[in-house]
Amino acid sequence: MLKKHKSLFLVVISCLFIASCDSNAVFDEYQSVPNEWNKDAIISFNFKAPDTINNYNLYVNLRNTNDYAFSNLFLLVELNYPNGKAVKDTLEYKMAAPNGELLGTGFTDIKENKLWFRGYKTPFAFKEVGEYTVSIQHAMRNNGDVNGVENLKGITDIGFRVEQAQK
Repeated sequence: MLKKHKSLFLVVISCLFIASCDSNAVFDEYQSVPNEWNKDAIISFNFKAPDTINNYNLYVNLRNTNDYAFSNLFLLVELNYPNGKAVKDTLEYKMAAPNGELLGTGFTDIKENKLWFRGYKTPFAFKEVGEYTVSIQHAMRNNGDVNGVENLKGITDIGFRVEQAQK
């Protein structure tokens, strides 16, 4: 009986180890959002450029619960280069199917979404050596309202990921 438990334990540990290995990830970090994401709260990530030769895919990662009440998500994402140059984008992501079911992966009420930032249409290469900063802020509004949603419910974690593009 003890031998069966040891074997099962080794199988589970092996599966977790294999699942956690991700050779494409160069940078992958999350920050938790306490209760609600305030419209003035900016989530920032600092990372060094892996190289200036290869192409990379950049993603905004989000974890959300069923408390997220919108079918889309608007984000302000700013990429700051080592030389001081900054590029700011307003991005829209689809977060729910037409029937209202939240998109993303996950078996529980927490869904994980991997949202494209750079590298989707054209290859992205880091042109400068040094430290980059990505800043992410939500820009959600209710229909017909001029002012933005003060506190966005349902977002639990915001992440940023850099992957080496497949050749």
